[in-house]
Amino acid sequence: MAIPQLWSQSTAITSESAFKEYQQISDSMSSVFPEDDIKTYRRASFSDVQMQRYLSLHFKRLDKLNHIEGHVKFVLDSYLHSGNWFREVGFPKESIKSYLNFFNYYKDHEGELGIAERNKYMEMRSYARSMLAESYAKLGLLDNAAMQHKTNMAFTKNLNYIYHPSSINNYGLFFYWFKKDLDSAMYFFERAYALTKSKFPKHTLNGSIRDNIADIYIDQQDYKKAQPLYQQNFEYFKTAINEETLAKDIPRLISAGSQLVTTNTQLSQLDVAQRVFKELETVVKLQELNNNITSSSKLEFLRAKERLLSAQNNILEAYTTVKAIERFSDSLQAISNHADKKWQEELNDITIDKIELNFKIDRIQKENMIKNQRAKLWFIGLLSSIFIILLMTLIISRRQHLINAKNKQLLAEQKLENSALKVEQLNSEIKSKERDLSDFAIKLTQDQDWAKELAEQLEAIKQTSSEERESLIKTLDLAIANKINVDSDTQDFFERLDKLSHTFYSKLTHSYPNLSKNEIRLCSLIRLKIESRSIATLQNITLASLNTSRYRLRKKLNLSEDVDLDFFIQNI
Repeated sequence: MAIPQLWSQSTAITSESAFKEYQQISDSMSSVFPEDDIKTYRRASFSDVQMQRYLSLHFKRLDKLNHIEGHVKFVLDSYLHSGNWFREVGFPKESIKSYLNFFNYYKDHEGELGIAERNKYMEMRSYARSMLAESYAKLGLLDNAAMQHKTNMAFTKNLNYIYHPSSINNYGLFFYWFKKDLDSAMYFFERAYALTKSKFPKHTLNGSIRDNIADIYIDQQDYKKAQPLYQQNFEYFKTAINEETLAKDIPRLISAGSQLVTTNTQLSQLDVAQRVFKELETVVKLQELNNNITSSSKLEFLRAKERLLSAQNNILEAYTTVKAIERFSDSLQAISNHADKKWQEELNDITIDKIELNFKIDRIQKENMIKNQRAKLWFIGLLSSIFIILLMTLIISRRQHLINAKNKQLLAEQKLENSALKVEQLNSEIKSKERDLSDFAIKLTQDQDWAKELAEQLEAIKQTSSEERESLIKTLDLAIANKINVDSDTQDFFERLDKLSHTFYSKLTHSYPNLSKNEIRLCSLIRLKIESRSIATLQNITLASLNTSRYRLRKKLNLSEDVDLDFFIQNI
């Protein structure tokens, strides 16, 4: 029953309500563990119950940040604080998530910040980038870590602040702690130290870098080079004020003193080591009285004491110190293991609870989404059906219209085609009539020539004597009879010729439609290989007239002079 309520709250949350809820949760957390108190960043400060409550509340308030709008600086600071806290208490994965949220949110909202605020976040961005790289390195993601270090060095290069030498020093620590590359580490430490000494000679970063360089000398067993660096740091941290806490950095003072004692012991300078130890012991006792000494500082002091006592052959006290170190180390390890286990279990429980809650919320979201989608799909389906029906009606109507238009077009084309055929037929008939008329004119001319010749013969008969007249009249009768017989035989011949040459006539008229009937018959006679004189007799014309007819035929057939007319016709 609680899930629907949570879902309702999640969907109804506003920016201002999320902002207020975040502040209320933070106030509740700060009542026991203030954010500006160093103990809040130490795992040992939390009991099991406190740890459970703090983690639960912290994750709960982180969820609120996703809904807060208009409070850019507040959200940035919250993500940054979350990343720092997770890193300090030993949760690198969660630390990475918070730092990445910080960078992504800054990128999206940088334009909403003023110039002074942007300058303020320069240092925070550089610090967050270094811590992000360290978290990646702790998880074994060394390529990611190296990329973040390089990005940070490039980002701080043009800034005239301590951030740039600090980023170089952090890159050296990356090679020293995780890559185990002492040469590369020394290269970047020396670069950072030279830059810090020249531009920021009073900054405590100088002491940190000296300590890193000396540590490499120790690993190389070059105690003589390490000793003056530890000596300088021990004197330096007695009075140096940390720029962040505005107080003395006691853990670094104890570390420098312990390292100086150990280094002098290794160099067999026991008197110097004893004198430094006495100074260091005074500092440690004072911090113990104030309950202000860290476990790591106490353990480092005891180890330096054990080495000095062993070198002084104070076996009994050295043995007692060793036992104290073992008890203290075992206790710290047990506490650390127990804390790790409890914190990890709590973190896993909270993560599982968040996942389960998010799964249920997602399921409800999906169910609502499916219902909305079904309603939308039903509505879209209805609209689609109506649209499809209208579209099909329009398509059918349009198709019918196109069919009707096509039929009309085909009908018009058919009528036009019929008209063209009729016109062609009429043209053919006209040409045929023209050819017949031409043939008739030629026949009429021939008959007129024959009638004129007949008239001339009659005139000659009239003018001759009676004796010759009888002979001429007989000759005339014979010519007339021959004329009649020739015309009848010629007509019969040409009728037979036309019937036998029908296919030839068709091919000829198709290729040369402008030929006259007599010219077609002439072609047929040439095709039959009849001599020119016989052709002239059949056509009742002179040989000269035949030659003229052959010349005209060549022109109509478009024959060049080198083409033989008889050969051409016989091969059609």
